[in-house]
Amino acid sequence: MVWETARLAIRAIFRNALRSFLTVLGIVIGVASVITMVTVGQGSSAQVTADVARLGTNILMVRPGRTAMGPPSNISGGAQPRSFTLRDVDRLIDAVPQIATAAPVSSGSTTVVAGGENHRTQITATDARYLEASDWPLVLGRNFADAEARAGAAVCILGETVRQQIFGDADPVGQSLRLESLSCEVIGVLTARGASSFGSDQDDVLLMPIRTFQRRIVGNTDVGTIYVRVADGVATEDATSEITYLLRDLRRIGPAEEDDFSVLDMKQLASMLTQITGVLTGLLAAVAAVSLLVGGIGIMNIMLVSVTERTREIGIRLAVGAQSRQVLLQFLVEAVVLSLLGGILGSVVGLALAAVAAHFMAIPFTPDPVVVVMAFAFSALVGVLFGYFPARRAARLDQIGRASCRE
Repeated sequence: MVWETARLAIRAIFRNALRSFLTVLGIVIGVASVITMVTVGQGSSAQVTADVARLGTNILMVRPGRTAMGPPSNISGGAQPRSFTLRDVDRLIDAVPQIATAAPVSSGSTTVVAGGENHRTQITATDARYLEASDWPLVLGRNFADAEARAGAAVCILGETVRQQIFGDADPVGQSLRLESLSCEVIGVLTARGASSFGSDQDDVLLMPIRTFQRRIVGNTDVGTIYVRVADGVATEDATSEITYLLRDLRRIGPAEEDDFSVLDMKQLASMLTQITGVLTGLLAAVAAVSLLVGGIGIMNIMLVSVTERTREIGIRLAVGAQSRQVLLQFLVEAVVLSLLGGILGSVVGLALAAVAAHFMAIPFTPDPVVVVMAFAFSALVGVLFGYFPARRAARLDQIGRASCRE
């Protein structure tokens, strides 16, 4: 009886193929949206974790102001936070044994010109310790010499994107380029890192000695950020505590006063970014799930229309001995089959869209079988819930059906 009921339900679906397809389309869109959003969100989280792991989980970023990311914030009272100096970097290395190395970093933007080519890029002004602090090796050339860093020599190291934009595949070491009015000799090229978690190109950068940047470009002695690499085997929390204690003393911050600087642990940053992407993924998935409900309502609507159109057919079946539960089961199976077809197609479409999005966003494609199964199961549940009422209505057409047959 069950197989016969299922055969009748499937035959009824294919008898109105176009209408059935349009009914299934709502479920397809809902399932595909949920799978795509969740898969892309998980890929973004994986990319954040990979980026932080590549930078190093034992990295600390010390910045003036209370805001860990973005421009430094004002401290209480409205005054601008006092910037760090090169001397502060040396004091940290000398006084905090938990630190393996530290490097000053200031940044700006400029247009790089060489020959007939020009490119707008980001300047990272630092010293020879930056490559060790950020664990960023060179692929060509050499690091800044200590004498060049102290004297503020006009030398620079290129990121791979800047190299390609200005010199192509040629070896730029020993070549000269111009940063606005400053002529600079290229002494090295950084290893390519690719896009960051937020889609920015990490290789679109130019390194130069921070004293050169201070004297010849910005005209001040400010240090925007201090990159700190914690020694192996030392907890970053211990190093953070020691750095905070020393900086409060150096900056003469009283016991009752708030810090006018922030120490950001890259592990905390990774956790924060992962939580943010998780929340956003959940919100997007919830919005996408609404389309599943809309698809379910569409199924219920079409099934109600089908019951009305097939009143005479139902009456004949009841008149020749079919039971009400058989009629109910037939229409319920029709609704569930429509939902399952939508779930299968939606899963395939959702995974395909997620793979395409991961390719263009340069993030890992990390499909979660649990999410696919849950979306598929939810589509079946939608069929049961929204198909039950029309099926129940069809089963209750007993008297109407018999009356129609007598006519």
